[in-house]
Amino acid sequence: MSDSRAEKLDIVEMQRIASGIRKRVLAHTISNNGGYMSQACSSAELLAAMYGGVLNLAPLDGAINPPNFIGVPLVGTPSVKNYKTGAQFHGVKGASLDRFIISPAHYALVVYAALIETNRLREDGLDFFNKDGSTVEMIGAEHSPGFETTTGSLSQALSQAGGIAIARKIRGETGKTWVFMSDGEFQEGQTWEALQASSFHKLSNLRVIVDVNQAQCDGPMESVMSIEPLVDKVRAFGWKVSVVSGHDLPELTSVCLEESNQPHMILCYTDPVRGLPLLNERRPVLHYLRFKSSEEIAKYKLAYEEMVK
Repeated sequence: MSDSRAEKLDIVEMQRIASGIRKRVLAHTISNNGGYMSQACSSAELLAAMYGGVLNLAPLDGAINPPNFIGVPLVGTPSVKNYKTGAQFHGVKGASLDRFIISPAHYALVVYAALIETNRLREDGLDFFNKDGSTVEMIGAEHSPGFETTTGSLSQALSQAGGIAIARKIRGETGKTWVFMSDGEFQEGQTWEALQASSFHKLSNLRVIVDVNQAQCDGPMESVMSIEPLVDKVRAFGWKVSVVSGHDLPELTSVCLEESNQPHMILCYTDPVRGLPLLNERRPVLHYLRFKSSEEIAKYKLAYEEMVK
């Protein structure tokens, strides 16, 4: 661990951010009758750690208003001059600064909540969620707050980040390129090709943090297609691999700041109902929470009241 970086980390503030993420996502889910709640439960500490100090990002002058969608950057159209990706919420780019690539686009609601909690997205940013003409999309794209690239159906971000890391290595930049992934992406072949390429090119400036919540759209990972033993598989591709509890912020941040002469993957085993045990009633399928009755909504409103006490 870098001692100077570690001394600046505020674990208490990260805990506040994580709690705020869960509260915001639950409030949004209740008022909109739907949301990716289990992803917020499992990844809150991961994103709190990243945005709360692990990432070396440029500061902002203040929270950014979510811009309107102005179109795609096609050559010869006016949108080229004005086009900005969601990376603007990470501040200006710099040789010594980190880049953060979000891979699972369905975590967008959770990412937006993290940006609000860290004063990077305007407080009312979720009011624009999934509205026509808004960049605050339900499934994040390259123009959405916090998103620098569109990552396809799933698992393309690691390949994209590998290309960015190669370019930064060639230019002699010292900043790291980080990727946030979900464990379901290890069922995709492109992930393994990217792992192999990153190892071959010795991308010691590439870091990956994975939400291993062991749940996906159709149910538990082990019943759909098991990816274990994941740590052994990734190591076999020439990566440094660390395994941590994704809810233990001191352990998580310590491992994130470790130096490595290899690409480094941090497998964070998490609980998809963390902080909201009521979600256990939805097992085995936890992927998306849409309420089935007014009685169920009432239960979650009570759970929210408990959460904000």
